[in-house]
Amino acid sequence: MKQVVLGEFDQGLLLGILVGEGHFGGDGLQPHVTVRMHTRHERLFRRLLELCPGSKLYGPYHHGGRSYFQWMARGEVLRTFLVPLIDALPLEAIDDHAFERYQDMKRKYDL
Repeated sequence: MKQVVLGEFDQGLLLGILVGEGHFGGDGLQPHVTVRMHTRHERLFRRLLELCPGSKLYGPYHHGGRSYFQWMARGEVLRTFLVPLIDALPLEAIDDHAFERYQDMKRKYDL
């Protein structure tokens, strides 16, 4: 996996996207962090791929009159990059709900 060091702006961008649009969960076997948004945000999704090497972008999907992409971080990139990064950022001070969902994912999947 490519090593990336994020500057303050990129850390804030990533944290803001995760607070506003992120889902912290899993499939019962492995944890994942996902972001799903309209296809008009494709450039932002491409930036997420750069910020979090090893993450994946799925889509575009067209379902129920909606067109969207889904970005996902799981496996090694989640454990060795994204979790340590989020742990070092002030998520708890920014959003109680996102922090609780993140902590629940960490507890459930022993991260």
